[in-house]
Amino acid sequence: MAMSSAAPAVLISEVGPRDGLQSVAATMPTAAKLRWIDALVASGLREIEVASFVPARLLPQMADADAVVRHALTHSGVMVMALVPNLRGAQAALQAGVHKLTIPVSASAAHSMANVRKTREGMVEEVRAIVRLCRERFPGVLVEAGVSTAFGCTLQGPVPEDEVLRLAEQVVAAGVDECGLSDTTGMANPAQVRRLFTRLRAAIGDKAGAAHMHNTRGLGLANCLAAYDVGVRTFDSSLGGLGGCPHAPGASGNVVTEDLVFMFEAMGIATGIHLPALMAARTPLQAGLPGEPLYGMTPEAGLPKGWLLV
Repeated sequence: MAMSSAAPAVLISEVGPRDGLQSVAATMPTAAKLRWIDALVASGLREIEVASFVPARLLPQMADADAVVRHALTHSGVMVMALVPNLRGAQAALQAGVHKLTIPVSASAAHSMANVRKTREGMVEEVRAIVRLCRERFPGVLVEAGVSTAFGCTLQGPVPEDEVLRLAEQVVAAGVDECGLSDTTGMANPAQVRRLFTRLRAAIGDKAGAAHMHNTRGLGLANCLAAYDVGVRTFDSSLGGLGGCPHAPGASGNVVTEDLVFMFEAMGIATGIHLPALMAARTPLQAGLPGEPLYGMTPEAGLPKGWLLV
């Protein structure tokens, strides 16, 4: 087995510095965040969601978003992303210089009100306003909508697939560059993932974007592989499985980046990521969040005998 030297066949989008850090109680010091991001870049990651532009009183973990973005931008060849829930957040992120905005748009009516205090229709209008701002003043910036709770919602229960697809069509009509699907509450299964991503591609074509899977019930990697099987080539994940679902004892929230990269590389699907360097990036993460549990079977077991690094 070998880490392939071919051009990456899949894009691993690291979301730990945003999704991971805003999901834990502790606040990582800014200097520690910057060291962690440096280590992530050194492993070969080429897309990193580094912050969320939200009021500091709501998420003190993200109070240094501007400084974190500006540091991440010093690395060439890295797509620097930030999550923005509204136009005000988008304005701040764009001023900081991000390359790509991610906007959460919930397919669950109940979750939309709880998460962003807007209806789904209101969020589509917010997306339209953000796209307009980008096109007029920041034409090089990409805009991605992530349809959250696409596979089910802990507040509402099942989310009809037709509603997920209708929302995806609406945000594409509003002008986003791509639209992915998120298993926000870890309720998805592989058959459902194949079906919904197949329908998504049929509905919006090449605007169909990333799979953002959670491992809450242990199906994270299986769901990523199911998405790959039907054409998805961008996958969100978090180093050490940080964040995502802190109230599920013994289960990581986000898909573990280390395990996801190992799976693809073991299959001969190039990621462009150097696994030992990726696992070494756990050290600055642990130093910045001492005592925070990290997950991952690959770091625990190590690479198999005969694994060649080329």
